[in-house]
This record gives sequence, structure tokens and C-alpha cells, in this order.
Amino acid sequence: MAKILTFLGKGGSGRTTVAIAAAKKFASLGSKVLLAGSDPSPTFGLLLGASPGFDPVEIAPNLSALQLKSTLMLERSWEQVKDLEAQYLRSPTLKDVYGQELGILPGMDCALDLNAIREFDQSGKYDVIIYDGAGGLASLRMLGMPEIMSWYIRRFRRVFTESDVGKALSPFIQPITSAILNVSWTAEDLTSGEPTQKTNQILDEGKAALADPNRVAAYLVTTEDPAAIATAKYLWGSAQQIGLTVGGVILNFGEVTEAIATDFSPLGVTSLPRRVGDDWQPLVDALPNLRDATQAPKPFTIDTSNRQVKVFLPGFDKKQVKLTQYGPEITIEAGDQRRNLFLPPSLEGRPVKGAKFQEGYLIISL
Repeated sequence: MAKILTFLGKGGSGRTTVAIAAAKKFASLGSKVLLAGSDPSPTFGLLLGASPGFDPVEIAPNLSALQLKSTLMLERSWEQVKDLEAQYLRSPTLKDVYGQELGILPGMDCALDLNAIREFDQSGKYDVIIYDGAGGLASLRMLGMPEIMSWYIRRFRRVFTESDVGKALSPFIQPITSAILNVSWTAEDLTSGEPTQKTNQILDEGKAALADPNRVAAYLVTTEDPAAIATAKYLWGSAQQIGLTVGGVILNFGEVTEAIATDFSPLGVTSLPRRVGDDWQPLVDALPNLRDATQAPKPFTIDTSNRQVKVFLPGFDKKQVKLTQYGPEITIEAGDQRRNLFLPPSLEGRPVKGAKFQEGYLIISL
């Protein structure tokens, strides 16, 4: 399995330049690297000094690159959907709808990018995958999809099975699926059968990878501009909301001052020089060790013995954080994101007894 890296920051802060420099550094150290750019415009290729296509192409020793294209990815994914339908239905209804006809709806591109990264990771061809995405909340929501989708499946499945509608329909599911499909499913099969199990397995693998800083990590990219610094801090806290480890900060075009170091403490801040022409070596040499993000603060920790949950939310203050508990899980709202904390069995369903915000941590007592 590959190490997956991405870079977060304000537009114009130099994220793509850093991503290319990081790819070159890993490749120079002998790692098989895939650099995936999500920007379909010519900018990515111009910076890279190559013309990557939709499929990976080796542009230097140990370094392959591609430019993700949502329309082509949707076309390929649609064929997989039709194959699945043909497998489970006697009379497929999607056979006359072609992938070449489909347009991209908002949010589709993120899901397609994430699936592409998953497939490249599973191919076993690469030691490192660097994703040069939008670098903001869109990238974070993309990486947080496994957690969010798992919550929807888990929560609505429980709601359905416990509802009067679910109980009323349960006796009829087996004869209906037997008559319409080539299988004989029960209500339990619909919520835990082969398709659902496969989906849950993919989502669980995604969540496990995101929770492991040795597998997935992000680095903040900023300049000395106050707006860029504020954006990087906001994205740092937002990354914690999806459980993504931020390993450090890369400062472009400036020197690390005491104020900047304090803003991002306890993360390390590394200054990069400006690139001159096609000479990438000074940037490559100046990069920190991007392999190890394990020393960064964990997004959250659960202390079952003391019945306490600590959530690290840097970049936010007390007024920007909201804690609610409507169901069996705890919901934390910070910025423009919500996180539903799935608690271990010993703490699940326990009411929140108290909460405080202290030094960037939301500390919850159960």
C-alpha cells in the first residue's frame, strides 16, 4: 500500500509547486511515485514541464504523472455500475444509458478522484501517491467521504430496521426479490448482504487509511500573507474534523518568524526558496521529511477508563465550535463541517456530562 500525501492551502500559495517538488524528492530517493493532478487546465503540465494524460505516464525515473479527468472517470465507472446491475437484476434498466452521455454533477468529481486514488493504491505499483487537489474544503470533504458515507449507511439502516415501515415490509422482501431478481434476499440481506458488505469493506478501508498517518497525511502550504496564514490555520482545524493528520507547514517565499512558528505550534514550519527557471533542486533539498507525520497531534483520542474524549481543533475558538448529541453518537460542528464521533461500546449512548475548550482541544466528559 502506498503513502498518500496531499497539500492544503489558499489558492496562489504554491501548493502545486510543492506537490511537484515532493514528487521529485521521493522519486530521487528511490520510491515509485505517482503524481495525480486534479486541475484539467494546462497549468499543471506547464509547471511539471510535461504533458501527462489521463492514464499514468512515466516522466522521469521512478516518477509517473497523470491529469485526472472527471468525464472519462465517470464513463469508466458507469460501465462498472451497469455490470453490477446486470449481475443482480433479471432485466437491467441502465443498459441503454451510455457513460459518454453523462455530465458531471457537483460533488461527482471529488468522489471520482477519491475512487481513482483508491484504485491506484490497490494496484500496488506505487510507494507514494501525491494528490494535487483543490487544496481546500473540497479536498477535505473528498477525503472524509468514507467516514460520512459510513455514518449515513449505519444511521439510516438502523432507523429503517427499527421503523414501522421497515418492520411492515420485512416479510415481503424475500418473495419480491425472488420474483424480480435472480436472488432471494431477506430484509437482513438488504442491509448486510454481499453488495452492502463490499461497500462497507471499501469504506472501512478508507477510514482506516485516513486514521493512519503512515498511510495518509496532509501538509499545509502558506505564504507570509495574513490571508494565506489564516486560511491554512482554518484548513488545519478542518482537517482534524475528518480525522486527517496534518504533518507540518511549508512556508513559500518567506522566512519563518516567531509569530508564524507560534501560529502553527506544535507543527514544524519549513521555509522554501523561490524556484528559478527549471531548477527544482533547491526546493527538493529544502523540503522536510514528508514520510513521518506520526509526531503530529492526533485528531482525537478516546480515554475509555476516564470516559473522556479529546478533539484537537486548532484554528478555531470556543465560539466556532458546537457540540450536540441527538442520537447514539456525538456531533461536533466546527467551521463548515460536522463530525459524528463513533464511540466504543463502553461509551456508546452515554450522555455528555460536560465539555470545555482548552488550548485548541475540545474535551468532552461522558
